[in-house]
Amino acid sequence: MIKALKYISTLLMLILLLTSTAYAKQDMDTAIVLEASQVKEKTQASEGTPLAYQTVKLKITSGKYKGQVFTIENNLTGNLAFDIIVKKGDKVFVYIEPQKDGHLDVFILDYYRQDYVLYLTLLFAASLILVGRQKGIKAIITLAFTFFIIIKILLPAILLGYNPIPIAVLVSIVITVLTMFIIAGINSKSISAIIGTTSGVILAGFIAYFIGSKIRLTGLSSDEAAMLLYIPQQITFDFKSLLFAGIILGALGAVMDVGISIASAVEEISRANENLTTGQLFSAGMNVGRDIMGTMASTLILAYSGSAIPLLLLFMAYQTSLKEIINLDIIATEIVRSLAASTGLVAAIPLTALAAAILVKKSKKQSEHTVVRK
Repeated sequence: MIKALKYISTLLMLILLLTSTAYAKQDMDTAIVLEASQVKEKTQASEGTPLAYQTVKLKITSGKYKGQVFTIENNLTGNLAFDIIVKKGDKVFVYIEPQKDGHLDVFILDYYRQDYVLYLTLLFAASLILVGRQKGIKAIITLAFTFFIIIKILLPAILLGYNPIPIAVLVSIVITVLTMFIIAGINSKSISAIIGTTSGVILAGFIAYFIGSKIRLTGLSSDEAAMLLYIPQQITFDFKSLLFAGIILGALGAVMDVGISIASAVEEISRANENLTTGQLFSAGMNVGRDIMGTMASTLILAYSGSAIPLLLLFMAYQTSLKEIINLDIIATEIVRSLAASTGLVAAIPLTALAAAILVKKSKKQSEHTVVRK
């Protein structure tokens, strides 16, 4: 009971810390839509001007103008990616611009989504605790630590101009050690999982760096990366290093899953039959790893390709040849990302199995010597 309370209190402190970090800076005001008309076409719309509009009555719910009610014209361009079409009861972000004559211009910027994001987060946390109980609480704590390390260490260090690759490797090791020790405790199982995971992730990063350099990946295949050229800090990024750092972090989660699964299996097998040799434990770990390998490799590739469905549909619609597709920077980047991560995952299997077999057997011998001495 005391342990459970300790975990829950730690969890609550972390949630408060992360919440305060997330909401430390709020530049946009929020509002609720009181009334919204149907979309109406503009009679004198010309090229480059809004094509339609809504008459919207809204009440400001935060910021300097909280409580004030405005009736505005919500202009629409016909582009579904950018138009914010609202209805009564919607919560939105607004930008309020004071004019010289004292008039306030109010513009709807985006939907207010964070409430439902928070509900989903709480549902996820509740499901972890309900199913995993103490382990679930530990999983939430490690997730909070991971989020904190990325937001407070990795990203600020990169923004200060440090090389992203060594930082990503260091952060990956720290995350792995914290995760394994919190989830599994400080023992041979967690240590062997750490050895296998870090080795696999570093190998994935090395492969990605080597192949990416050979095929001259730019690291600028995404719109977000290109936008970094214009940030106010005026930092000159090494976009290739950013890409490879992202590959290292992207591979970490799947490789950790493989590492702890194999290490746990080897330890359980050793407990079931204490007479097994190191070689037999290694063979058992490899058998477990082979079963995991196929599905986890598919998981990585599907995760990377799933976000590219619109792009793949474009290729199919315009009947782009396979040769053209593979040689595009954006596609080559995703291929290298998925295959390098999958290779690191595969490499983690024998490394974890070997480390677990040696450490578990050594731990058994040490415990036996301790019992004999007593």
